[in-house]
Amino acid sequence: MPLSSLLRTSARLGPTAARRARRAASTVSGDHARSGKSLDSILIANRGEIALRVGRTAAQHGIRVTTLYTDPDSRAQHALSSPFAFNLGSVSAYLDGDRIIEIARREGCQGIHPGYGFLSENSAFARKCTEAGLVFIGPPWKAIEDMGDKSQSKHIMTAAGVPCVPGYHGQNQDPDFLEAEADKIKYPVLIKAIKGGGGKGMRIAQTKEEFQAQLQSAKSEAMNSFGDDHVLVEKYITTPRHIEVQVFADQHGNCVALGERDCSIQRRHQKILEESPAPHLPDATRKDLWAKARAAALAVGYEGAGTVEFIFDNDTGEFFFMEMNTRLQVEHPVTEMVTGQDLVYWQLKVAEGAKLPLTQDEVEAHMAARGHAIEARIYAENPNQGFIPDSGALLHVRTPVATEDTRIDAGFIEGDEVSAHYDPMIAKLIVRGDTRADAIRKLAAALEEYEVAGPITNIEFLKTICKSADFIAGEVETGYIAKHHDALFAQEAVPPELLAQVALACLHYDTRNPAGAEGPAVGFGPSYQARQMTLAESTPGVQEPAKFDVRVQQIGEHVFNIEAGGKQFEQVVSHGNTESHVVTSFFPHTRLDTTVIRDADSIMAFQRGKQYRLTTARAPWMEKALGLKDVTNSVLAPMPCKVLRVEVQAGDVVEKDQPLVVIESMKMETVIRSPQAGTIAKVVHQQGVSHVVPFSPPVCFPMVWGYGG
Repeated sequence: MPLSSLLRTSARLGPTAARRARRAASTVSGDHARSGKSLDSILIANRGEIALRVGRTAAQHGIRVTTLYTDPDSRAQHALSSPFAFNLGSVSAYLDGDRIIEIARREGCQGIHPGYGFLSENSAFARKCTEAGLVFIGPPWKAIEDMGDKSQSKHIMTAAGVPCVPGYHGQNQDPDFLEAEADKIKYPVLIKAIKGGGGKGMRIAQTKEEFQAQLQSAKSEAMNSFGDDHVLVEKYITTPRHIEVQVFADQHGNCVALGERDCSIQRRHQKILEESPAPHLPDATRKDLWAKARAAALAVGYEGAGTVEFIFDNDTGEFFFMEMNTRLQVEHPVTEMVTGQDLVYWQLKVAEGAKLPLTQDEVEAHMAARGHAIEARIYAENPNQGFIPDSGALLHVRTPVATEDTRIDAGFIEGDEVSAHYDPMIAKLIVRGDTRADAIRKLAAALEEYEVAGPITNIEFLKTICKSADFIAGEVETGYIAKHHDALFAQEAVPPELLAQVALACLHYDTRNPAGAEGPAVGFGPSYQARQMTLAESTPGVQEPAKFDVRVQQIGEHVFNIEAGGKQFEQVVSHGNTESHVVTSFFPHTRLDTTVIRDADSIMAFQRGKQYRLTTARAPWMEKALGLKDVTNSVLAPMPCKVLRVEVQAGDVVEKDQPLVVIESMKMETVIRSPQAGTIAKVVHQQGVSHVVPFSPPVCFPMVWGYGG
């Protein structure tokens, strides 16, 4: 496109943005001169579902794909997806940019797609790709550098006329100075790593008294995640929404906004539900957001896919620039559903030097006809314990049926291992409906079809959100989970019918005697012995898990009398399918099909769209044989982890909720606090020690022993 066309596009965005666009246009050389090169072979410098997703689009267009993996990922789906796959070695080797470039050149790849995370927003890596003669399938390295520095990006956006949150974005990192700046802004304030992303290196200081502790925590996590502990301090908006705009630009000066996404449902400052379009957003505000996002992209000479993130104040209706993610987003399928476009294909075409496939008017016409889309991120994590990540083997996976309006982007299948070394996201479930209400119904129905046994997941929690009245009404904000905590975490009783079918499953499938069974063996002999067992709820984080006695008496072939949860069921006809793990039972009042997965003493059951986690009681002799110790006065790590800091030493007197240990697991930092007042008797594990529990489930290990007094 001629330079004059770029100037006409930018002029509509205001004089400041136009000046920056002229400067960007004047530098269409060097790093920006990447057009005219057909991509026949690319390397995907990532893992999991995004590597598979990029590979699918590339294969559809005849592009050969080379994949990478590390030792823990040697049997992962992305490693097996291409005959051209290379082992990088150690856990952190996905960050070895020089090695990745070397492999790409050796294999004759013409470009590198970084996916998201890892090296996707590493300006030095993008620059090295260009210098090595490889097409970096992403924005110019200078745009990544400018937008990756949260402080620098604020200055650029302010100059481009994009509103920014009030705060301190300078270089002075003296803790006392930063606290003084926070005092000026007024509490609460947000402390955020300047090179942060994904909620890492981000803390909220509600008061002056907690500022220094939150500052130290943010800086520590930023250094561990990004190698840079510089932070900025901003006013924290108390009723915010997180609204982001998907932008796309080419090498010819064209830039479009492909609608916005509301990502306000979050935990740990990370998204778990995203939707488009944003609910209850005035049309004028929506168009203004798009215009400001395009101005932001043009201000840095952007190319390819990017997301401009805004914080929207529910109280005032104002919005402010937060940051620009210079890559494809995790939630990009939401935009694909409401535009009907393949954004990875757009990335490949822009990287080859082609113009954008659609104009802004054409994009908006597509969105007008496509309705509403929602994405749910399915994580191996325990909502009942602060959403801490979980790991282990996926013993059983059953997914909803994929349709034109139901899409599943997954990086794992049944039998795979969710590693403790990487992000705990298992899959993304995306649905589309003609209206928002239609999309929510479809999402709720699809979640009820999802079955995952093994690591604890957030699927049950997502189902609860879908039924939450304020979410259905579109009354969302980033503090939604905390605001609705009691309703979202309410415990439901285990139905007696479920207990009955779990007991039947154990008797149908087991070759061992269940705990407490009467008779010499499991299975029903001619004497039709009675069987009994004790089951208990087993989800970690549930206070005082309930226990249930179940008694099963066979009275005929496939016919049983059952006593479960204090309820009697007479003449229940039941059959089990060992291949599907489904027990079908005809109770006097209903028929139930329940999937039951047993792993040693752990039982995971799925009935009528809900999951239940139970355990069979261990006999006292088994507790002794396993060498299980009393850890009443110990602090336990809730997951496999690395010890980042030990905040106490033997002999220290501590108060309840005082920080004891800071751990890192699955790229997240967690503070372990004292459950009670007392004296530290012994510190078992020191800073830098890593613990990966080799058996399933990897729940806990003793970290800090002994309280006295």
